[in-house]
Amino acid sequence: MKRILPAALFALAAAWPAAAQESRPLRIGWVQAMANAPALIAEEKGYFREEGLNVELKGFGDGPVIQQAVAGGEIDVAYIGAPPVYQWAARGLEAKIIAKVNYGQAALIARADGSIQSLSDLKGKKLAGVNRGSGMDVLLRGLVLKETAGLDPDADLQLSQMPVGNMNAALDTGVVDAAFSWEPFISQSVLRGAGRVVFDVNAALPGYPWYVVAAPAKTLKERPDDLVKLLRANTKAIAFLREHPEEANRIIAKSFKLESVKAADGSVVPPEAIVAEARKRLGWSAAIEPTDRAFIQRLINYSVDLGILNKPLSVDDIIDDSFAAKAAAQH
Repeated sequence: MKRILPAALFALAAAWPAAAQESRPLRIGWVQAMANAPALIAEEKGYFREEGLNVELKGFGDGPVIQQAVAGGEIDVAYIGAPPVYQWAARGLEAKIIAKVNYGQAALIARADGSIQSLSDLKGKKLAGVNRGSGMDVLLRGLVLKETAGLDPDADLQLSQMPVGNMNAALDTGVVDAAFSWEPFISQSVLRGAGRVVFDVNAALPGYPWYVVAAPAKTLKERPDDLVKLLRANTKAIAFLREHPEEANRIIAKSFKLESVKAADGSVVPPEAIVAEARKRLGWSAAIEPTDRAFIQRLINYSVDLGILNKPLSVDDIIDDSFAAKAAAQH
């Protein structure tokens, strides 16, 4: 029997933590919205594996649930809206936005046979939105209702909170008159002839940023190389979405388990056509531009005005471009 020398044992012991660290999957939480398709594409096309990254994707219904998962140490990095990141910062949980994922996604829709033709018609009506304090809620109350429509969200209409997946049914049955939703739910309603887009945020603010890649301090410190690999995979996925739209649409439709819908004229709209319709209101980009910083600062200011944040913050305190710079340099 060959004897292992003490020096060899020491080398094995020293290597063990590094090996264990490498084998531990990077747990990625993502809001299950079509705008976060790069996470799905990177997994489906093997871009994470190409970068030598072992990942575990976990889908969540909205940003506030991911916030809880990050705080509880259940995930390492998130595809999430920008507002939860600055909300973490305000509560003392250090986290950084390290890349952008997409632009656009939100729209306010109303019953196609209803009386709501413009935002001003919302006065006195019932409107569905998501959880108060979430990114979409800040966008709805701050930009859409207060700034654009000149309405008081708490006094001029009935604003109810519900999961985005329930909004189309609520609209169809008259429980609400309008809904502030995201894709693919908007396109499903429009293509069925049940809903009508009253206000497309991306049409009003072309290219406004929404989902971002964000990581808490622990991940930033302990797994910087994995974050760089993640951003390279994210960039590849975005390029694929742009360069191969038809294949990408099929992957998205399958991943979201979209079903065909029947249009008002009786024709059948296939799942990939729902994705194509949704792409009229959203797109994908990884680089954080100066205009993106300005918009996120605008969201921060809305949150302060709405009483969701108890103190003002600077957007520069929640963005770290260094990981993206390293990913680009190694590309």
